[in-house]
Order: sequence, then C-alpha cells, then structure tokens
Amino acid sequence: MTVTTDQELSGTLACLLARHAADPGRIFAVAEDEQGHATVISYAEQLRRAQATAGALAELGVRPGDRVHLHTANCPEFFDVWFATALLGAVLLPTGPQSSADELSYVLQQTAPVVSLTARSLRATVSAAISVAESESNWRGARQVALHGSEPDALPALAAEAAPVPIPQACGAGPDTRTAAILYTSGTTSRPKGVLVTHANYRAVGAAIAGHLAITEQDRWLIALPLFHANAQYYCTMSALTTGASIVLAPRFSASGWARQAADYGATLGSLFAAPIRMILAQPPAEAEQRSRLRAVLFAQNLSDSQTAEFERRFAARLLQLYGMTETVLPPTINPDTAERRWHSIGRPLPGVRLRLARADGTTPGPGEPGELLVAGVSGVTLAAGYYRDPMATAATFRDGWLYTGDLARLADDGYFHFVDRAKDMIKRSGENVSAGEIERVAAEHPAIAECAAIGVPDPLRDEAIVLVVVAAPDTCPDPAELIAWCADQLAPYKVPSSVVFTDALPRTSVGKIAKARLRSRLVPDSLPPTPQTSPVEDA
Repeated sequence: MTVTTDQELSGTLACLLARHAADPGRIFAVAEDEQGHATVISYAEQLRRAQATAGALAELGVRPGDRVHLHTANCPEFFDVWFATALLGAVLLPTGPQSSADELSYVLQQTAPVVSLTARSLRATVSAAISVAESESNWRGARQVALHGSEPDALPALAAEAAPVPIPQACGAGPDTRTAAILYTSGTTSRPKGVLVTHANYRAVGAAIAGHLAITEQDRWLIALPLFHANAQYYCTMSALTTGASIVLAPRFSASGWARQAADYGATLGSLFAAPIRMILAQPPAEAEQRSRLRAVLFAQNLSDSQTAEFERRFAARLLQLYGMTETVLPPTINPDTAERRWHSIGRPLPGVRLRLARADGTTPGPGEPGELLVAGVSGVTLAAGYYRDPMATAATFRDGWLYTGDLARLADDGYFHFVDRAKDMIKRSGENVSAGEIERVAAEHPAIAECAAIGVPDPLRDEAIVLVVVAAPDTCPDPAELIAWCADQLAPYKVPSSVVFTDALPRTSVGKIAKARLRSRLVPDSLPPTPQTSPVEDA
C-alpha cells in the first residue's frame, strides 16, 4: 500500500498532534465563525485544548473504549473533543447536526455513549433522541453537556477546572488498531451502519493523501464539508496532521463564500462533492477567484466537461476526481495531480492498492464490462475494521481480505477506472439493467439542466419505468419532450427516460449525495403516465 511502515502507522492521533506542537509557531487551524470572524489556533494551543478537554471528559467518567457522542456543526471544539478522545483511548461518535431525533435515537441506542456533547441549539433534538433510545432499550442515557458556553456545567467550564491529561510518552512500535471513532454511513439505501475506524486507519489515509498530493507544511486545506463525515476527516485533516500543514475551517459550506474563504485565508487545497461545485459555478465570477492560491481540489460524483473546465479556468486549480467510502478509508482510486488526470474517471489505483471487478456470480467481467469493485486490504489498517455491533453486515462486506463496495465500475484500456453506479441503484427495465448514473451523465449535459436524478418506479409492463427528476438551469424553461429527445439521441432506447419531473431542489444527505430513497417516496408512481409531463416534487 501507499503506507506500509510501522513508523507511519504507529501511535494515535494525539501522537501526531504532539509531534507538531513542539514547534510553537506552527498553525494548525484558522476557524471562521458564522459572523466571519477568524480564530487562529497553533498546534501547541490545539494540544493544550485537547488535554484540557480530555481532563473534563475523564471527570465525567469517560474511560478507554467508551463512546463520546459529539453533535455539532463545524467548530474548533470538534477538534478538541476528537483529539481528547484519542488521548483517553476513548471512541469519538460524531453525528450530523441535521439528523432527526429518530435517526439519532437509532445511533445512540446502538452505541450507548457515556457523554453527549451538544451544541445548545441542537440539545432539544438530542434530548428527544435519548428519551426514545432509553424507552426502547436498557440504556440509561448519556450525560448531556453543552459544548459551548460559560455555565458551570458547560464543557469549557469543566475543562478549565479539570486536570489536563498528559501527553503520551511513547507512541508504540506498530499499527495501533484500537478503535478511534465510529462513523455512521449516510444510510441512503438502508439504516446507517457504524464504521469502525482505528488510529492506524487515520494514520494510513493521512499519509496516503499527503504522499499523493505532495503536501508540505506550507499547504492549507479549506474544509467546508461537515467534520463528522469521513471526507473532511480522512483526506483533509489527517493529511494536514501527517505533514504539519494547516486547515481553514468554515462553519458550513457557502456557495457565495467559498471563493472568498479560499483567497482570504490562503488555502492551497480543497475537497468538495459535485453538487457544491455546481453551486459555486452558479455564482457570478468574483474578485476573490483571482486571488486564489488553490492548486488542487478533490471531488467526487459527476461533473460535466463544461463544468470542470469552467472551475479550473476560474480558480486556476486542478480538479481531481477520486473514489472512496467510509469503509475503504484510503481512496482506492484517485486521479494523478498532473495533466494526465481524467475528469470523467475516478482515477487509477493508489500505488500498491489491489482492486478487482467481479460479476454477480464472482467471475471477472470482460474488457470494458462493469463489475462490482472489490478492494483488498488489511482490516483496521488499510480498510475499516468492520461495522459496530453488526456481524452480519461485516461478514457480508468484508470477506477474505476484500471489501465488497456494492459499487459498479469499469476499467478502461488506459488503466483508469470509471464509476458506473451503485449496484442497488441499477434500474431494471424490460429485463435490461440500466445505470441511473449513465442517464444522469447524458441528461446533465443539456444546457437547460442544472442537475438531475434518474430513478426507477414500478411499471406493470416493463419491470420499472425510468423517471428523470430535473432541476432546471436558471432562466430556462425546458420542455420535457426536448429533454427526452436529447437522451434518445445518445442512449439506447431502453435507457431513455419515460417521464420528466421538475423540482426546485433534489433531496440530499448532509454531504451532498442525492437521497434517492427520499426522492422515490415523494413520487406517486401510479400518477406518472408513460408520456412526458411535469409534476411537482416536494423539496427536501
């Protein structure tokens, strides 16, 4: 693999933090708040904050192996708690601030955290979730503590009174495969699963990304994606920690503010999904784009050629598509940070990464034929350690040293992989398997389509009918028949959508993925005739 030595994998996140804290002038983070005020935090200050927070958690009864629930939007305190759990040998359990009480109760009941650290504006939701979880299990609930504030029972006050936890004197001689965090998947197709992420996992992905992008201490990541998600943790924070680079932390993603944040704080690297990039491009060109120092921006999911070209022109930065899951930890494929990059490809395997494609029967597909992407690796080191309290799902996904991703990909003659679709997102039409992603890529090239999603709905004659759900581009009024004709010019007849539905926005998960299960639930299949028409869809 890209990361192989015991030295690169040994020790916890706290060991990495302590290493760079020896340089008192080295900046770890520049955190902007909702009012646009920035706080600069050095590595040394971040270590002190983590030690104080760890002392407060220890006073609250947190012991090695205990889960510590953290429910907040992006803020500096997220790092305080993350690194504090590493110092204590506890397990970080971050959840998204947009989660409902029902979603949270499932996670809390399954993990039984000792403490729940919560932003004040979110406490009502967490309290409701704890009550539901307590009523449905033997769990006695977590002690709720306010993440911010000056009250005696808030975390800052508790940290100020507690004895700081000392820095570890030794970082071990081999991979530390103790669980560092449980990251819950987005649950776009089923109930979310808690992915077990070890300290060695974090160390491995940090070194892999740092090596691939040649990151140095002079680099600075702009983090606008949510910190509770693997992308911001794996690719951005951990590669910065590995090299002693710094980060800019935005409280949330802002399409109108992203360019200004990148320029004002000197970001050289960024990571986004396709949807936020499209939102940025929808903004008028800004003066800040001319001041940008960005050199590369990672992205996932589909962009058109015109969108990628416009982004690179406006920011003078390379867009590099990659592929990864919370479970893969390392991105199995990533485009090179050179002119050899392919915008439509998810890239080539990282050095040393073993991949293979498999048909449903386990055989190898022919040249150019799609198959499920399988990733080889070591559990708890280069792959996640499994799912928390879910042995059946772990056994189904992690088999004989291979991670079965559930994603379909194909390998081109030039050695680049191309994402086809989620295996569960294939549409069955008249006996043919149709990739929703293929339809979406073709349709999205139409100038009147800002973004779209293709879904299958039950059809008594053809198994499923294909519905294209469209967000129209600004100042356009596309005709459904024209959009279907556009697809018919470029797709086989059985792949052409039967109907077009317009909506103001597509429902999404917290990190920008289209929540197709929610989208399907908003459509009434029986009301969709086989002829093109428009119909309202409730926005998420």
